[in-house]
Amino acid sequence: MGNRPQLGRPPARARGLRFIVPVLVLAVLAAAVVSAQWQKAPPDFGGSYGFPTPTHPEPRATWLRAVDVAALAAALGLAVWLVLVRRSRRGVTLLSAFALAYFGFYRQGCICPIGSIQNVTLSLVDPQYAVSLGVLAFFFLPLGAAFFFGRIFCGGVCPLGAIQDLVLLRPVRIPRKLDRVLGWLPYLYLAAAVFFAAFGFQVRTAAGQLATVRRFVICEWDPFVGFFRLAGPFSMFAIGAGFLLLGTLVGRPYCRWLCPYGALLAIPSRVAWRNVSITPDEELDCGLCADACPFGAIRDLRADRAACLACARCYDSCPRQRELARGRSRQRLSVAS
Repeated sequence: MGNRPQLGRPPARARGLRFIVPVLVLAVLAAAVVSAQWQKAPPDFGGSYGFPTPTHPEPRATWLRAVDVAALAAALGLAVWLVLVRRSRRGVTLLSAFALAYFGFYRQGCICPIGSIQNVTLSLVDPQYAVSLGVLAFFFLPLGAAFFFGRIFCGGVCPLGAIQDLVLLRPVRIPRKLDRVLGWLPYLYLAAAVFFAAFGFQVRTAAGQLATVRRFVICEWDPFVGFFRLAGPFSMFAIGAGFLLLGTLVGRPYCRWLCPYGALLAIPSRVAWRNVSITPDEELDCGLCADACPFGAIRDLRADRAACLACARCYDSCPRQRELARGRSRQRLSVAS
């Protein structure tokens, strides 16, 4: 199996172009968003517009926003090292615990890359709506990381994914056709969220005038934010509890079949410079990794770049990886002695 030819692999130049073009697209989008912020007129919340009101806004102090961004950047960098270098499931689990504690319970689910989709969308279409550099950083940093290293944000940094991992007990395998059909839902949800943030809908005011009301549906229907804030309507607690109950048997149902930011991350992950890989010249092709993956992301004994959530479970189940880890441990002990 070590000499198995890699059929259909594009030439190096084609792979480079396939990687560079999406990076350029992301750079142009980032430049457009940042440029738009500098051209904003002073906010005027009168007139015929209704802007979404955040229930848990950013901290007013600039240094606190900087701490949030620094924590996100550091967590992403650590996730890259743990998943792609150390291949440590234990390390990813500890990082997820930090993300759940800090971004989830301490920051109460805000600000987050998932909800920032709506802020960035509205800032592009409405000259009166401006977002902070912190929101822009939370939107673009995981996307930029995905272009280079795949969905590492999902694996160890996202608090929504971490809380679902916490309840996973006995994962069952979902039929491939059903998984493929449900996999389209995040893109539909993403389209709906962008539409309601950008265009909203018309309502008639008490004075009889028509007004445009935007909605941040991702934030309104976040199934776990009630747990993070220990507050919210009973209906959202019930929906969140339903996802967690389903998550005891199905690996991360919200991440796989509803998360709109996951839909965005899946696109650059397809062309990532380096991603979770199970290669024929290094692995045993025994199938243990596929059995260990609760997300159905290992297909034909290879990691699906778009679906892989970079949780490192496949490495943890691999006998060859365990052998290499023991070898590194013995080497460190011999050097220390």
